[in-house]
Amino acid sequence: MTIRPRELAWEGCLNVRDLGGLPTEDGGQTCYGRVVRADSVRQLTEFGWQAVADYGVRTVVDLRGDYELQDDPSGELPLDVVHVPFMESTEDEWKAIENELEAAAAAAAPDIVAQTRDVYLIFLRRFRSNVAAGIRAVARAPAGGVVVHCVGGKDRTGLLCAFLLHLAGVGIEDIATDYALSEERLQPRMAAWLAEAKTEAEREWVRRVSCTPAESMVGVFDELERRYGGATEFLRSTGLSDEDLGLAATRLR
Repeated sequence: MTIRPRELAWEGCLNVRDLGGLPTEDGGQTCYGRVVRADSVRQLTEFGWQAVADYGVRTVVDLRGDYELQDDPSGELPLDVVHVPFMESTEDEWKAIENELEAAAAAAAPDIVAQTRDVYLIFLRRFRSNVAAGIRAVARAPAGGVVVHCVGGKDRTGLLCAFLLHLAGVGIEDIATDYALSEERLQPRMAAWLAEAKTEAEREWVRRVSCTPAESMVGVFDELERRYGGATEFLRSTGLSDEDLGLAATRLR
């Protein structure tokens, strides 16, 4: 097996790593240089962009919502960008989702692992067509490396990358371990948020959303097994074809 660092130093971002180098359940490993997960690439400096180009990246899959793009600086990215919001809905739909999220948080409190798992499951059920669009964008991207990002690169990006790794044959324990790295990588940003928080309630919210417990991702996959017969069957329920799933799998193999 090829062993090389998965962590990437792209100036301006904190949470960047290659999905290559992870063991697959058939004894192989995922390929380097195919898919990279990141926090928002809009934070990259000039040197950071040069590192992206030098790494062979040709496509950016942006999972942020339309409202989040309003804060972007003017100018075009020097790469092909596919904007596929992971969570996008009408105002009325969001109200219903927020009510469901509040109920789930209250039911699981103060268990952060259960809260995170349940929030993710709500997102996956409510936004299954968005999940499909994200997987399809990676699977059908042209030759070259693909960067998947949202804002922090931990929740939306974490879920999409978990599915990509699953399709490539990586076991859930290694998927969950990769997901959990984001909490440590984003610590400087979260520390700044804590310093800016005005109340204990705000600080508690920051602590909660900063967590990426490996057990939460394991719990998501366990629940997808119970509800759908597995993560792959869930992805089929989103409208992804066998061709889409096959292309996503081979992207990393």
